[in-house]
Amino acid sequence: MSFSENLKKIRMEKNLSQEQLAEMTGVSRQAVSKWEQGNGYPETEKLINIAKTLDVSLDTLLLDKLCVKETKEQNQPFYTGERRITIRSGETMSSYYKFSIQKNYFPGKNGPKYALCGTDKSGFFGDNLDSLGWYASQEDAQKELSEIYKAILDGESVYEIKYHAKVKVKAFGVFLDNEE
Repeated sequence: MSFSENLKKIRMEKNLSQEQLAEMTGVSRQAVSKWEQGNGYPETEKLINIAKTLDVSLDTLLLDKLCVKETKEQNQPFYTGERRITIRSGETMSSYYKFSIQKNYFPGKNGPKYALCGTDKSGFFGDNLDSLGWYASQEDAQKELSEIYKAILDGESVYEIKYHAKVKVKAFGVFLDNEE
């Protein structure tokens, strides 16, 4: 399934109209309609907001196949991204099943604006997020995220981070490394 099909299916299973979803996510009904028809795609921040509003992972919205299971207690469907991929970032490698782009709200004068995070497990206190890379722009982070999802869909088992910015970690934060 595509994003448009996944969005429509999940919205309908949550018994929401396009107008209700639009109101909950701060967009127009026409925008929701356009996305469900496959004639457009939301910006990253809106995509994250949609996932939170519908209480699903980004994987669930973006991947080609929804994994639906039923809980025995409530007989209600819930969605999970069951595909994992090993991410290689520098010298480290770890396996993740969910990804998100986080804004750095205090980047300072020479700090990265965004971070790509991966979830390797969830627990009582929520998701365990690991920072996979820092990015100077949202476009670079989104390009990386798209490449990761493409690798998952193509059945690749390992993906190497490509579009991240080089950074220096100092006592008071992370800074872009402008030295070549």
